[in-house]
Amino acid sequence: MSAIQGLISALGRIMLVGIFLMSAVANKIPQFNAVVEKMTEEGIPNARYMLMGAIAFLIIGSLSVMLGYKARVGALLLAVFLGMATYYFHDFWTFAQDSTEFKTEMGNFIKNSSIMGALFFIIANGSGAGSVDRRKVTIVV
Repeated sequence: MSAIQGLISALGRIMLVGIFLMSAVANKIPQFNAVVEKMTEEGIPNARYMLMGAIAFLIIGSLSVMLGYKARVGALLLAVFLGMATYYFHDFWTFAQDSTEFKTEMGNFIKNSSIMGALFFIIANGSGAGSVDRRKVTIVV
């Protein structure tokens, strides 16, 4: 493995999860009650507890993928979060096809599907070069 390959792989992981980490730290945590209210309006049951779980999934999953430590598990946590968020918040199929809402939510749905594809790639292939999981452990006796 070359140093460049490890650097590019690490940069890719950081760029992939940046949106999730910032979503938790800059939005969901400081605006907790407002997010609970929005989730309740969208029909999410037990919104307060679901948000606590979502924040945990976002932070743990992001750090896991970013560091490349148990990245498959981290990517799975993020994929579960993203799948649920996409279903509840980007339900384009509930709008008239010629409406602005339809186009906006369809675009967000497709964007999230693309991000989910990258997460599935990590689930299938691991974290790649430059990750904690790829480091060779040498035991000296």
